[in-house]
Amino acid sequence: MRFSRMVNVVSAHAAGEPNDVITGGVLDVPGATMFDKMVHLRDHADALRQFLLNDPRGKVTLCMNLILPSNDPKADFGYVIMESDFYVPMSGTNTICTVTVALETGMVAMAEPVTRLTLEAPAGLIEVSAVCENGKCRSVSFDNVPAFVMARERTIDVPGLGALTVDVAYGGMIYVIVDAASVGFSVVADEAAAMVELGERIKAAAAEQIPAVHPENPQIHTVNQTLFAGPLEKTATGCRSKNSVIVSPGRLDRSPCGTGTSARLALLHARGDIAPGETFIHESVIGTEFTGTITGTTTVGGLPAVRPTITGSAWITGFHQHVLDPSDPFPRGYRLNDTWPGSTFTPVQSA
Repeated sequence: MRFSRMVNVVSAHAAGEPNDVITGGVLDVPGATMFDKMVHLRDHADALRQFLLNDPRGKVTLCMNLILPSNDPKADFGYVIMESDFYVPMSGTNTICTVTVALETGMVAMAEPVTRLTLEAPAGLIEVSAVCENGKCRSVSFDNVPAFVMARERTIDVPGLGALTVDVAYGGMIYVIVDAASVGFSVVADEAAAMVELGERIKAAAAEQIPAVHPENPQIHTVNQTLFAGPLEKTATGCRSKNSVIVSPGRLDRSPCGTGTSARLALLHARGDIAPGETFIHESVIGTEFTGTITGTTTVGGLPAVRPTITGSAWITGFHQHVLDPSDPFPRGYRLNDTWPGSTFTPVQSA
């Protein structure tokens, strides 16, 4: 039988967050940098993301990573991160899953006890150290792009809620950070739906009322995720806290979120609550954890910034060949608003 598209995908999750990795069926994408390649896919070849992430092949909680050759001589390879609604410059769980899949499937040679790699994300070069044992990638640590605070203690007006004090920080994506207790949340699993509903309202209000533009790359702009931050607990070994990140079009990140952890580290450092080298355990609503540390300080466009390192683990869950029959009436899939908030069903879509 003839198929008009066949894409090989390895499924994985990091700390409970499902992030698939495209390992075959897509040739290189035009662009000098991985950011350029991301923009090309977004503006000229978005059918791939829709094909894999929309129903019936995908789901609202799924992300997809496309491994590509990098033009940077320092990089072992590059990757483009596709989320439900957006292409994003950086993601912690997607990085951890991509590294784990690349190593455990043999796309990249595994060295034990530690494999060291340099990856090119759209946000920039990412240094990676993967602890490996008996052919298994046990954990992945990555040095994220610098994280920094963009707005401190700003008051926004949220429809149906009123005045709310928030912070805005960048950790590879731009977050509005909210004290969870201030809006009545304890950051537990039973609050998932309520956090999603309010988090999307807060994000929209913050995006409109607090302009946020990366000082070195103006194409990275606008608050795009809400982070509900639990109380900070000081322990004998450092700090820990719970958090929950809301991902558009309206769902909960299952993991502690790597870029969210980085953004929160920047805010905690700016407040004087955490020092470089101090361990920070960030916990998700399902009890999974990432470990974050600040390895140093720097500046980005004149703004004080920190260099975060995030550590977590991923597990491969499946292998797929996604195909497109030429007669399939949904070459780009479809969405229904029972699971895709705000979506309008379109019966027939062109390829």
